[in-house]
Amino acid sequence: MFSGIVETAAPVRAATWTGGSLVAHIDTGFTDLTLGESIAVNGVCLTVTAFDAAGTASFFLSPETIARSNLGRLGDGRVVNLERSVRLDTRLCGHMVQGHVDGKGRLVAVEPDSDARRIAVDIPAELGRYCVEKGSIALDGISLTINGLAPAGDDRLRVAVTIIPHTWDNTNLRDISIGDEINVEVDVFAKYVEKLCLPYLTR
Repeated sequence: MFSGIVETAAPVRAATWTGGSLVAHIDTGFTDLTLGESIAVNGVCLTVTAFDAAGTASFFLSPETIARSNLGRLGDGRVVNLERSVRLDTRLCGHMVQGHVDGKGRLVAVEPDSDARRIAVDIPAELGRYCVEKGSIALDGISLTINGLAPAGDDRLRVAVTIIPHTWDNTNLRDISIGDEINVEVDVFAKYVEKLCLPYLTR
């Protein structure tokens, strides 16, 4: 489990395809890694399969992970957001993030908003029922507050969020371009509420 508070934005040292799978080596900078621990990479929960003293960690990406996220675009030098799993003795500063991507969005706009930036991401429309204004959403693993929702056509929903300068400077958002894919995870509690209520709504 994660909180959506990115600890560092780190470069990919190498990404090697093995059939339909991918092995990524990332310079995490974490020098106290343990084998088998979970790290969110662009919001995707991945397992550390190898590491060295400098904090370069290896991750295995299955075809399922590649199909459901933007990690299939990893290449040498690409910057990814990293967050280690939360501990029960620390503050939960963002929201409950599982690291299980629900879909891929696409960046469509970046506009100045005083010292901040307002960005718009088009996400699959079927995820819209889990999104509410001022609710939480994770984009590339970043816990963000939804400021606006609007239909975007072609079965897409446009989600607007505000990015403060600290978040812009300390995540990979500063490196992405219009049209780039972004991993989307909606609020898991909304999905649980839907499942619990559905039998009563269909009677």
